[in-house]
Amino acid sequence: MKRLITMVIVAGTLCACGGTSHENSEIRSVVLTEPVLLESTHVINRSGVVCEAHTISLGFKTAGQIERIHVQEGDYIRRGQLLAELDAADYRLSVEALQIQYDQLEDEVARTKQLFDQKSVSANDYEKAVAGLKQLGVQLQVNKNKLNYTKLYAPTDGYVQNVNFSPAEMVDAGTALFTLLDVSHMEVVADIPVGEYGQRDRFARFYCKVAGIEEELPMKLSSITPKADGNQLYQLRLIFTEQPDKRLTAGMNAEIGIVVADTASAHRVAVPLCAVFQDNDENKLCVWVFKQDSTVSKQPVVLNGTDAEGRAVVVEGLTDKECIVRAGVHVLLEGQRVRVIEKSSKTNIGELL
Repeated sequence: MKRLITMVIVAGTLCACGGTSHENSEIRSVVLTEPVLLESTHVINRSGVVCEAHTISLGFKTAGQIERIHVQEGDYIRRGQLLAELDAADYRLSVEALQIQYDQLEDEVARTKQLFDQKSVSANDYEKAVAGLKQLGVQLQVNKNKLNYTKLYAPTDGYVQNVNFSPAEMVDAGTALFTLLDVSHMEVVADIPVGEYGQRDRFARFYCKVAGIEEELPMKLSSITPKADGNQLYQLRLIFTEQPDKRLTAGMNAEIGIVVADTASAHRVAVPLCAVFQDNDENKLCVWVFKQDSTVSKQPVVLNGTDAEGRAVVVEGLTDKECIVRAGVHVLLEGQRVRVIEKSSKTNIGELL
């Protein structure tokens, strides 16, 4: 507090424009400002790691021999891009064989229908023929699906992390041929202790800082694991509210900031240091409050340091609903009538008068 008082006195000296012997009847020109209401919050800083949205193990839906692999480890792929193919010769022959049987049976069913319409075959024989055609059609579709499964496509945008097999190798259905990193959105994962986990209902907002990116990146809460690990830490997952910077990659270290709303309902406002002066008579720090009748009144205040912008933080004596004198504080008297300067004057450089 002594340091802050010294700063106020020094700022007041810079803001002063002359002597202090004045008549109440003299009208002084002043510049006004409004106190800025400060949020009652504090910030928790934790280390985290940038992660991809998901890690996907990707394989064929049918067994076979790998014929071609079209991507390499580290490649960026787009959704729907062809990644690999199996030898599809046998699957293609199966489809052709069933297609021939289906076409033949379809013709037979058509002839059976004509006979049924002519009352030459029973309804039971006709229904059996139709059912047989439907069954063969299902088998044909299954074989067509297996033929399509011999080509593997990317389910999402991302990076190829691992390629686990080579061409000519045999793979079973579901065997992981690729490991993909889904980077459709990025996350930051961090651990918080039980004390901070207990404050989760008062988490107001989140941001992230990463080396090489100067600005703070806004984030939002994705999830908090409700169970502590062996070190009594809870996993916090945050996602970026905007499209992630392309300089972000999975595995990068990050520092997250958790803005927590304080439980205390302290009414704090910030004012310029030049607006605060030392009242030698009462040995108090004061500001001049502007009244509706264009006069000023001395108002004692209690300070508690400065904020990030270098403004004095007032915790008692002032609200954000009042107007105070910003410049000209050292030439005023209690109850003195003043004239408000609406715009900066060319002869009042720095708004010191």
